[in-house]
Amino acid sequence: MGVPISWFWSRSFLLSRLFLWVMFIFNFLGTVYGYIWYGNQIEDTVSNHPLWQVVFVPDSPTASLFFTLTLLYWLFPPQGNSRFVNGARMIIEGLAVVTSIKYGIWAVSMIVAGSMQGDPLQWEHWMLMVSHTAMAVEVLLYARFMRAGVGAAVIGTLWLLLNDTVDYTYDVFPWLSDRLMDDLTAVKWFTYSLTIFSFIVGALALRARKET
Repeated sequence: MGVPISWFWSRSFLLSRLFLWVMFIFNFLGTVYGYIWYGNQIEDTVSNHPLWQVVFVPDSPTASLFFTLTLLYWLFPPQGNSRFVNGARMIIEGLAVVTSIKYGIWAVSMIVAGSMQGDPLQWEHWMLMVSHTAMAVEVLLYARFMRAGVGAAVIGTLWLLLNDTVDYTYDVFPWLSDRLMDDLTAVKWFTYSLTIFSFIVGALALRARKET
């Protein structure tokens, strides 16, 4: 008999060391690529804005970084029962969940919105849509194995709200297609709304978690 499809999102498959390493490598490389992708905007921010605002520029790769760190906890489980280590782990997991859901959906939405207004879709756009969709899907698959609870999702959401506020107050939001710049107010409120949506979905996913 063949392997049932359900096995591929089972605990035994998703938490196997081989698959965790595959996930780690892909997410690590994607994180590095993401920071490189934001390179020009980071340089522009350093040159024209206060240095502290740089932290809020690379949204998607930072979300990917949180999930990459989460994978490390499974690959190399901390020894002992340190409250600090466990607390840091839960906060990172909460950040990974809400930020990956949000920026996975946000990036795809902006590409589709630009395309609907006349932007031609290049191969980079298709690559970004696939990779950002994967960000949201993978974190939802793994949320049920995380230790984080709703409290950690709240912390992650507060970070997102701060990020949104800095982005659209100081104009350090991710660079948009020229065709979307006249819709900036709509993009702003969509971004805030997506933060709340990501909290709701992330909190529900974490409430369904199983202890690892």
